[in-house]
Parts: sequence; C-alpha cells; structure tokens
Amino acid sequence: MTQTLAILLAAYRNLNSRKLFWITLVISALGVLAFAMIGLNPRGFRLAFWQIDSPLNSDFMTPSEFYKGAFVHVGIRWWLSVGAIVLALVSTAGIFPDLISSGAIDLYVCRPISRWRLFLTQYAGGLLFVALQVTVFSAASFLVIGLRGGSWEPRVFLAIPLVTCIFSYLFAVCVLLGIVTRSTVASLLLTLLFWFMLFGLDAADGFALLMKATTKQGVDLFHVQSDTGGARATFGGESGSHGSRRGSRAAAVAPPAESSGWETAYHLIHGVRTAVPKTAETADLMNRWLLRAPNLSGGSNQRENRLFAAQKEIIETVNSQSVGWILGTSLAFEAVVLAWAAWIFSRRDF
Repeated sequence: MTQTLAILLAAYRNLNSRKLFWITLVISALGVLAFAMIGLNPRGFRLAFWQIDSPLNSDFMTPSEFYKGAFVHVGIRWWLSVGAIVLALVSTAGIFPDLISSGAIDLYVCRPISRWRLFLTQYAGGLLFVALQVTVFSAASFLVIGLRGGSWEPRVFLAIPLVTCIFSYLFAVCVLLGIVTRSTVASLLLTLLFWFMLFGLDAADGFALLMKATTKQGVDLFHVQSDTGGARATFGGESGSHGSRRGSRAAAVAPPAESSGWETAYHLIHGVRTAVPKTAETADLMNRWLLRAPNLSGGSNQRENRLFAAQKEIIETVNSQSVGWILGTSLAFEAVVLAWAAWIFSRRDF
C-alpha cells in the first residue's frame, strides 16, 4: 500500500509541475469569477457596475435558476466537459509513452510491485488532473450559487464524479493507444479522432430521434412547396399557394413507411451507441439532476400541436434513458479497454 501511495504521489507531483494544470485552474477560477459578477434584478442584469436592461431579469427567472443554468450549460457542458478535458488529455497523454520510452519503467519493475498495480496506479494518477480541477470549480460554483443565488445546492458536487467519468472514458482509450504506439502525439490525435466519432454518433442519434418524432406526428421539417415565384422552403409548413395546397396537405402527413424507416434508423444508431461511451449523456445528467424540467404548452393550431407532441416525445425519450444505461455501458467499455491495455502492459518486454 505504501508503494502504491508513493507512485500515486509521484504522478500527482508530475502533473502538478506542468503548466497546463495551473492554466486550466486559472481559467476555471476566472470563469466562476465572471459569473459571480453578474446579478439579476427586475430591470435586467447587472454586470459588475453596469446595469443592462434586458427581458432576462429576475421576473423571468430567479437568480438561483440563472446561476444553476450557467453552471450546467456553460460550466459543465462546455468548459469542463470539452475545454478542460482537451487540456487534460494534452497534459496526461504522455504518461505511459514517457514511462515506457524513457526507461523509467525499469525503476518500477525492479521493485516488488506487480505491473497491474503499477498500471492502475499510473492511470489513477492521470485521473487526478480532472478530479482536482472539477473539485475546485464545483466548490467555487457552490459558493457563488449560495451567496449570489440564495440557494445552497450540494448536488453541484455531483459534477466531480460525472466529469471525471467523461475524462476516464477518453483517457482509457488514450492509454491503450499510448502503450501500443509508444507515441504521445499519435495517442492524443487518435483519441481526439475517437471523441469526434462519438460526437458524430450523438448528432446522428439526435437527428434520427428528431425525424422519427416529427414524421410520426405528421410534421415535415423540410417540406418544399412551389408558388408563383418558384420553389421556396418552409419549416414545418402546411399551407402554400393555391396551386400547391393539395401537395402541402399531402406532405403534412408522413406515410407510415417513412416514419418506420426513421424509427429503424434511430434504433440502429442507438444500438451502436450502447457499445461506446456516452460523453454527452453523462454531462447532461447534471441538467436532469440540478435543473427543473421545462414547462411545455400546446399550440394554437394543428401544426403547433403536432410540433408540441413531437417535442414532448423527444424529451420523454431522452429522459427515459436510465443512469444505468448511460454510465453502466460507458464504464463497461472503459473496463474492457483498460483490461486490454493492462494485459499488453503486463506482458510486453520493455
């Protein structure tokens, strides 16, 4: 146990000595400070000493809702889940390639410690980068939401395990690639490419869900109708010129085959995503746990009612995704990748 703690402490000191650790920490602190300088009042919002009149005021939403929304949508979804993770990958991608190529591993394997324990300890040291960053950011946000928003939300600290999980999905892939290629640059670029693939799958899944819900409700989002001036596109339109009304009404109700086709595509893409990490859904869990569900209301005509029904179906489908499916399948993928990387690390003759 003492050897494990010593290796973990050495990994922390190595990360702490890198400039990116402190750069990320400073950016996080400046971001929280910027949010703390914004306050809501009945006229609008106040930025430090400047009053800005705006429909976004304390009558539209409470200060607590504003700060919690900023924490989730800006702090978690963009900064910690994207920007901070990119910097963390850049900083930690070289842990295993440097350990293998520099001969430093000889200093570890000559000690009475198994390669599996050495591997897992070094991996845990890499996770420290993000865990410490998110802890500082969450603690500062907790104070801002409490002092400025008047609501003390311990659930803010759920961001620590969630963001660390998001990073761990990608870091596991980076570690495997680093051990196989022995190159920091190659492992980093291939990991970012894998992350981009996950983003593409998420976008395709969302688009298929949108089309499945809208075609089921008989709404054509990309209907093209003709008038005396030529062709023009409408978004969700149902009526056109006198000569094209019949075609518009026909296009307003999607044929069952089209709806079934989008449903098949959605289930196919969704099935593929079950086997890979779900970074976006993991980050969106904070939205589900910390913010109130949006208030939805019906429309004033048939088309708006159909759009409302489609929107409601999309929200219900997204919220029906269980935490076990989001985190369980993602962590299972990570466990498989880590086991593969640890097996190579333990059997390779360095």
